[in-house]
Amino acid sequence: MNRTALVIALAIGVTVGLIFGIWPELDINLASPFFDPARGGFWRSYDPVYLRARDAAVWLITLIALPAAVAPVAKLVRPQRPLLIPGRAVLLMLIPLALAPGVLANLGLKEHWGRPRPIDIAEFGGDEHFRPWWDPRGDCPKNCSFIGGEPAGAFWTLAPAAVLPPQWRALGYAAALAFGVAVGAQRMAAGAHFFSDVVFAGVFTFLIIWLTHAWLYRWRPTRITDASVEQLLQRIPRALRLR
Repeated sequence: MNRTALVIALAIGVTVGLIFGIWPELDINLASPFFDPARGGFWRSYDPVYLRARDAAVWLITLIALPAAVAPVAKLVRPQRPLLIPGRAVLLMLIPLALAPGVLANLGLKEHWGRPRPIDIAEFGGDEHFRPWWDPRGDCPKNCSFIGGEPAGAFWTLAPAAVLPPQWRALGYAAALAFGVAVGAQRMAAGAHFFSDVVFAGVFTFLIIWLTHAWLYRWRPTRITDASVEQLLQRIPRALRLR
């Protein structure tokens, strides 16, 4: 989570934003190979193998997030016991998980950015009008295409990769990126998202993780430590008992 990674992420976002803003038809061209009229259009959206792979990805994200969710609950129940994982690691995993796929993707953009999904546009047999990534004035009323919620969840695995031991961190980052790309490709194959939806899901999720990591680990004025997180959780049951 260094500045080089930030520059790379911003460069990817700006490059894709400009190219797909100037030539938005590229999104349609990249979705076209997944569309087969002879097999019912985006047939992977109902293919059993695809659906099992989609479920497996959701379960994998859940399992990775589980330790960070369980640790503070266990601490609240048994305040005298140390956290199962370091306090800042808990925050680094939970905050981006809530903000990226949760608030930004599913509660924010997907509900208010009316870009139709590929499966719904006229070019692929639907009745809605294609919109470039930057145009929110689409026909989609809710749960729309921009940005990809499940790809955002998959790219969130960069957060737990950031708290791995240093010798495993590069491998963790590579695995997280590969996982995000794979889930994004899955959703494109099902006609659920355009290429730019997946890219921006990755970029936005990374930016949230990078900022959270900087707040917790690098920006000295915040003065957050693993011990301070643990002490805060330890005080909550006491405060509730006093009431």
